[in-house]
Amino acid sequence: MGDVSRRSLLLRSTVRMLIVSRRHTGARQSRLARALSFTWLGQTVASLCWMGSMLVYGIETGGDWLQLCAASAWLLANLAALARGNDD
Repeated sequence: MGDVSRRSLLLRSTVRMLIVSRRHTGARQSRLARALSFTWLGQTVASLCWMGSMLVYGIETGGDWLQLCAASAWLLANLAALARGNDD
């Protein structure tokens, strides 16, 4: 039948790979669900519209630059929340 002791090592490594694979798949599904949620989509669209309006109307003063920075930070925060995973 061959070396039985090696079979348990192979079984353990295969089970470990399956567990790690499931964790990554679950995180991806969670990110997709989060990206399709009303809250995340609404905030992301709002930040993009804010940035777009700043670019359409022009950036003439320091306050305009601050608004563009705020909208960009909001978008980056939304993207970071999406990339974070399942730990919230």
